[in-house]
Amino acid sequence: MLVRVGFEIGISCSQPTPMTMHLAIHPERRRDIVGETGLSASNDVRFASYRDIYGNDCRRCLVPEGGMELRYDAVVEDDGEPDEYDPTAELVPVDRLPAEALAFLLPSRYCETEHLSDFAWRRFGSIQSGWERVQAVCDYVHERLTFSYGYARATRTACQANDERVGVCRDFAHLAVALCRCLNIPARYVNGFMGDIGVPVDPAPMDFNAWFEVYLGDRWYTFDARHNQRRIGRIAVAKGRDAADIPLFHTFGPHTLEMFNVWTYEAKTRIARPEAIQQKHSLIEPWHSPFWARHSRSHTSLSPSLTER
Repeated sequence: MLVRVGFEIGISCSQPTPMTMHLAIHPERRRDIVGETGLSASNDVRFASYRDIYGNDCRRCLVPEGGMELRYDAVVEDDGEPDEYDPTAELVPVDRLPAEALAFLLPSRYCETEHLSDFAWRRFGSIQSGWERVQAVCDYVHERLTFSYGYARATRTACQANDERVGVCRDFAHLAVALCRCLNIPARYVNGFMGDIGVPVDPAPMDFNAWFEVYLGDRWYTFDARHNQRRIGRIAVAKGRDAADIPLFHTFGPHTLEMFNVWTYEAKTRIARPEAIQQKHSLIEPWHSPFWARHSRSHTSLSPSLTER
C-alpha cells in the first residue's frame, strides 16, 4: 500500500527569528519513502540538519522578517496491516530493561507521574498481563477524555487533562504515557501522519496525530488512546518523552501561524507533487470557526477491516 503525506505551513515573523523543526519522517521509516519532494521554503530560506538526542531528524533555519511558507510531499510504502497486536507481550522488570528505555519511565514536562502514581496503581495494578494493563490504560483514557479542537491548549498536562476530561490527541497520549510510566512501563510520545485508512472518514481538517509506544517483552509497541483501535498507515515523524521534546516547529521569538494544511491518504501513484494538493479545509479554521471549534468525533466501533485481521 502507498500512503501520501505532506503539509503546507505558513508563518509570519516581525523580525528574523531562529526556528527548529521536527517535520521529517522518522529515520525508521526513511527506507519506506518511494518518492518525495523534500522540504522547501519560500524566500530562499536555507536549512541545516541535525539529529536530536532521541534519534529524530531535525532542521533549523533563520526565518526572515515577514515569514515564510514550508512545503513537503512524499509517498511512503506501507505494509497495509493494522498496528501490531501481541497479547503475549509481557511486562519487563525495571532492572532488566535496556538502558535506553529508562528515560521513558521518568516524569517529563507534560507527564507528571508523581501526581498520578497512587491512582494508577489502585486502578491498574492488579492487572498482571503487560498487554492487558496497557490496554486498560487506553480504555480508561479513551472514555475519560472528550476530544474537540475547541479544547486545545498548549499548556495542558496529563494531570490537567485527567481533571478537565477534555483535550486533543496530544492530551490523550500524554495521559496514557504518564499512567504507563507510573506502572513502570516505559512509554514514549509519538507524533506523525495518520489518515482515515480503513475507518470512516473524519470530516474535520486533517492534522498531525499523536499516539504513544510502550516497551513490552523485547520491543516497542504502538497504542492509541484517542482512537483506541488498531489503525493502518501510521507514519511516525518524531518520538520523545512528550510534546515538549518534539514540537513540530519552535520559534525563538514571536510568530503567527498563517497557514497549516496537512494531508495523509492512500495513494495510487508513487509521484509526489505538492502543487496538486487541494485542501477543502485548513487546520487554521478550528480556532476561528464555531463549527470546527465544537467538532467532537463520537466514539465509533472498530471497522470490520481491522477487527477481522
